Amino acid sequence: MSSDPLDLDPDNALAPARGRLLVSGPYLTDPYFHRTVVLLCEHDKEGSFGFVLNRSLDVDVANIMENMPSLEGRVSIGGPVQSGNLYYLHTLGKRVQGSIRVVDGVHMGGDFEQLRSLLATDPKLADHVRFFVGYSGWGADQLVKELDERAWLIAPGHKRSIMSPRATDLWGDTLRNMGKQFAPLANFPDDPSLN
Repeated sequence: MSSDPLDLDPDNALAPARGRLLVSGPYLTDPYFHRTVVLLCEHDKEGSFGFVLNRSLDVDVANIMENMPSLEGRVSIGGPVQSGNLYYLHTLGKRVQGSIRVVDGVHMGGDFEQLRSLLATDPKLADHVRFFVGYSGWGADQLVKELDERAWLIAPGHKRSIMSPRATDLWGDTLRNMGKQFAPLANFPDDPSLN
């Protein structure tokens, strides 16, 4: 680890894994993933996938899915893959059969009809669900290559940051929470040529 507080390319000791966050590096030029935070839901030799946590649409889930109760909250843009499909993360655990644990307190998917029924019975449970249109995906070794190119940094995932769709600066806050060697990256100018 560099001891230089102005090192803009610090080493990242974490490996990609389910439940970890991919934080786009400040040099990542891809307009889709610029300053994004992605929750990795799966990472293995066949590939990786997850959901962008800090991009959203100003639309109610009832406008996307039939027979859904009107719920407060925005639908997030999970990524460019399968953008016609709706996915979800939740903190309802085993109350939604077939859901998969991603990180402590956060599960993915499960029986959609059961979730719809729970939300129709108690719309306040919507505070425990995040909906995503599409997902972000990488083929075998693609993410590892991008990590080697320093396109992404890896941070631990926590229920609070994952389930807070209204975070105003999730990208910057995540970098600052990663430690003092990453904090300067949060202040990196959006367009360095204008600096």
